[in-house]
Amino acid sequence: MGVMTGEEPRTRTSTTVRTPAASEVRSVRRAGAARAWRTRLLVVGIVLAAFNLRPAITSLGALLEEVRDGLGMSGSVAGLLTSVPPLCFAVFGVTAPRLARRFGAGAVVCAGMAAIGAGLLIRPYVGGTAAFLATSALALMGIAVSNVLMPVIVKRRFPDRVGSMTGLYSMALALGTATAAAVTVPLTDALGGNWRSGLAVWAVLAAAAVLPWLPFVRERDGARGARNERAASAEAPVLRVTRSRTAWALAVFFGLQATAAYITMGWMAQIFRDAGVPAGRAGLLLAVTMVMGVPLAFVIPRLATRLPHQGPIVLALGASGLVGYAGLYLAPAAGAWAWAVLLGIANCAFPLALTMVGMRARTGAGVAQLSAFAQSTGYLISIPGPLLVGVLYQHSGGWGLPIALMAGLMIPQTIMGVLAGRDRTVEDEATTS
Repeated sequence: MGVMTGEEPRTRTSTTVRTPAASEVRSVRRAGAARAWRTRLLVVGIVLAAFNLRPAITSLGALLEEVRDGLGMSGSVAGLLTSVPPLCFAVFGVTAPRLARRFGAGAVVCAGMAAIGAGLLIRPYVGGTAAFLATSALALMGIAVSNVLMPVIVKRRFPDRVGSMTGLYSMALALGTATAAAVTVPLTDALGGNWRSGLAVWAVLAAAAVLPWLPFVRERDGARGARNERAASAEAPVLRVTRSRTAWALAVFFGLQATAAYITMGWMAQIFRDAGVPAGRAGLLLAVTMVMGVPLAFVIPRLATRLPHQGPIVLALGASGLVGYAGLYLAPAAGAWAWAVLLGIANCAFPLALTMVGMRARTGAGVAQLSAFAQSTGYLISIPGPLLVGVLYQHSGGWGLPIALMAGLMIPQTIMGVLAGRDRTVEDEATTS
């Protein structure tokens, strides 16, 4: 009996220790709520950042004729202006992984949004083509680092939702692109017809995008999964991404789709205007091209992650582009709405390329390297395209040769996209012992 009596209290004590205290339960719940709040805030930050990644470009495309007249640009110089975005993306994008390692991805994206806002606010009022280009480069620098880091943030923070999150920010990016194309001209008219005001107003959205990133400025590591992944990556073989055929195929595919996108954003409204379409409608047609990416940018990444090979999607987008360019050549005004829709579908090669960046590497570190390489190399490839279109337009006196160039580039773009869509990773091709 004495032994049993001695056992009883110990049993009760053991049971009491196993029961969490009410304060501990509340603490766990608070921690869970805080994590959920930060996740929701991060999603808002990603969406707002993505929304601001193209208005600097498409707002300028809608008012290119007014900017050319206001600054005294020739067609060739205007072509140079439309080549500045890919040049900046190539030069500054390659620095994004290094900046993210030093300061944290959240801090770099936050600074990128601030740079976009400052550049958009200043550039219309500086006066002179050189200063306009320089301040445009400031905004484009912020876009460049954010371009590269978005797939990295998605891979690290949402590893089980890469397709849906890529689709979400691609959709927001397409919506921002289309919105700027559609409303810049009427907004400029509402502001008194001054193209400077019509361009500067987009700085407000960039300033708003800074706010949700502020809580992440001091985060160096992100989530616990990112720390674990970094430790795993440290034990993995060294990755030499330039040795990967898949990485090169993806870079060329990215570069050729970027060429088509920046030619479209920079020149399509002018093509329609030269065909006799009024300026407001031409901007709306450009918006239709851009807005096609809103639903498709959400659908295509989700579909791509379910397919072992993304080649069929690449072929469908390429065929849409070829038909759209043929129509733009033969009947630019008569079938304007159809060509705008078809070329908008073709431009959805961008979210597909971003999705393939996340799929062609196994780790976040691999995605960071592949994203920087594919985007920087791709944007270097895309630099001559918009400039060459401006030169051909000025010296041929029409749009026949530029449109033929755009259609011709769709063929190698499709071939490289099929090669990049094969089911393999850069780690399989580019590791050293």
